[in-house]
Amino acid sequence: MIDTILFDLDGTLLPLDQDEFVHVYFKALAGKFINFGYKPELMIKGVSAGLEAMVKNDGSMTNEEKFWQVFSSIVGNEILNLKPEFDSFYKKEFWAVQDITKPTEYAKKCVQKLKDKGYKLIAATNPVFPQIATYTRLRWAGVDPDDFIHVTTYENSSFSKPNINYYKEILKTVLKQPEQCMMVGNDIQEDMCSLQLGLKTYLITDCIINKNNIDINTFDHGSFEEFEKLVDNMPNIK
Repeated sequence: MIDTILFDLDGTLLPLDQDEFVHVYFKALAGKFINFGYKPELMIKGVSAGLEAMVKNDGSMTNEEKFWQVFSSIVGNEILNLKPEFDSFYKKEFWAVQDITKPTEYAKKCVQKLKDKGYKLIAATNPVFPQIATYTRLRWAGVDPDDFIHVTTYENSSFSKPNINYYKEILKTVLKQPEQCMMVGNDIQEDMCSLQLGLKTYLITDCIINKNNIDINTFDHGSFEEFEKLVDNMPNIK
């Protein structure tokens, strides 16, 4: 019986254009560190390499450790002394990125309805951001980080989507079996791959990402509005 719902964040709980998000995010971050003598192109190169390294992480270290290892190797180890400035960035300048997001009423409504019915919720966002940035984006979506029993961040994760071990790590952390869980997301490659473990899935099509042009009829799918109707029909499990 399903008692736990995993939600992707970017493009699902928080509708946005992924390419535009990355562009604005990189621009804001690079702009922050011009003041410390770092050229934007070097910062973007370093962050891009760090992100790629986290996606390929093999579980030998946390994503946080992997990011800083690769990032500092490109921009220089002196950047490690500026870690507090990254926290400052996510508290201040990062908020400019909110302007390109398109919050939907269905995120808050579905989260609340599922909580009221007794379901456990997990924010299963690709853990390539620190907790402070992930919690900020959840709030942009109109939901409270405390609504979730677990939020994947680069501090607490050692794998990333679409590595199936990312989902195994979540299940181990929250002590759940695949058949107890449903993964809700907008990316066929990154979110629907959880089917391989036996999770039930639902593809949100509002901001769908389908890089390989897979037939979406392979999956239960619909708009967020249609997903709300599915939630309405789900049983109470309290």
